[in-house]
Formats: sequence, structure tokens, C-alpha cells
Amino acid sequence: MKPATLFFPFLLGAAAPAAHAHVDAVGSHGFVLTNTAVSTVSAPQLWEYLVNDVDQWWPEDHTWWEGTLSIDPRAGGCFCEKNDSNEALHMQVSYVQPPFLLRMTGGLGPLQQLGLQGTLNWQITAAEHGSHISLSYHVSGFYPQGFEKLADIVDKVQAGQLQALATYANRQQQ
Repeated sequence: MKPATLFFPFLLGAAAPAAHAHVDAVGSHGFVLTNTAVSTVSAPQLWEYLVNDVDQWWPEDHTWWEGTLSIDPRAGGCFCEKNDSNEALHMQVSYVQPPFLLRMTGGLGPLQQLGLQGTLNWQITAAEHGSHISLSYHVSGFYPQGFEKLADIVDKVQAGQLQALATYANRQQQ
């Protein structure tokens, strides 16, 4: 993320049903978010887009250098970004159950520099006409300004990222 866009969520055109966003809980030491979306592609195909095409669907305004994003879908793998000699480990993969669950740990974007820790779960389930995807983010740590405002901002960003994946997947089918 560029310094000027650290906390500014983007607006994404709706080519797929909008992601449903929800702040589940906010406390003095963190927050929990859940976002859901629907895709017209199968769960295995959505998994492939999630892990293999992240650089195609992840919003460029939520990268550090508009570099190349990648997810190595194995325990200990890296959700990384590279641009020339610049590199960022955004999150580390901690659990993989293709095509249903990808779990990563770390702090995305500004949460990393704030020293906050999170667990991000991408859960895909088969549906009658495609698949459902749920994105949950459990963040904890110490943030002196309080988590209420931060949770709302991160929730909007997460909803946009999930929507971007669903939109990308649905467009690939057209």
C-alpha cells in the first residue's frame, strides 16, 4: 500500500453480487470480521483463482509497490509481493485444505507496521450454482487509539478484496 492509501478503502464496480461485510466483534485487544460473497464458478476453480491468480484480482491500490503478488499454498508458504529488489511477506500460510480452506497469519497492510497479528481464513463451499466464499479476519494486539474505527476500515477493505476475487472469477467464466 502506498502511504497515502493505507487506510482508504476503494470502490469496486459490481460485476458480481456484492460481498456481505460484517464486523462481528470489537474489543480492547482486537476485532473479528466476516465477509461473504457468491461466485458462479465451482469451488475447485475458485480455489485456483484464489491461490494462482492473486496478482490478477487483488486491488492494486492495496499493494506496496504494485508488484507481483503470489501465494504459495502450503503450510509455511508465503503470501508475498515482489518488485525488483523490494519484497514484502504480507502473511504466512498456516493451513491448507484445497479447495475449501486457506488460512494465513500476519498483519495485512498497515496492521503489520502497527505490530498487530491476525488470522485470515478463506473458506470456500460448493453451492448449487457455483460456490460461496467466506473471508474472516481475527486481529489482536495493542492499539492505543482503540479498535472500533480501525475494524470498520479493515472490514470495508476486506469486503472489497473478497468482492474483487468473486468478480474476477465470474468474469473468467464469461
